[in-house]
Amino acid sequence: MPIYEYECTSCGHRFEVKQRFSDDPVATCPTCGNSVRRLLHPAGIIFKGSGFYITDYKRGNSSNGKSETSSEKVSSSTSD
Repeated sequence: MPIYEYECTSCGHRFEVKQRFSDDPVATCPTCGNSVRRLLHPAGIIFKGSGFYITDYKRGNSSNGKSETSSEKVSSSTSD
């Protein structure tokens, strides 16, 4: 069951409630009895696996992930 955080609009009291998805949201503050609002927090995201690093992306037309400028330097230095 998820834990929801609420904040009172009058006194600012914050509290958490463990509720089912099907349960009705809490309407009153347990401290003062006034209305409350549910707080939303962003979920943490962890990127794992292939496709998230610069080495996983295709780089132009070169092979082995080398840029064209580095391959030109290697070919010109070996031909001398």
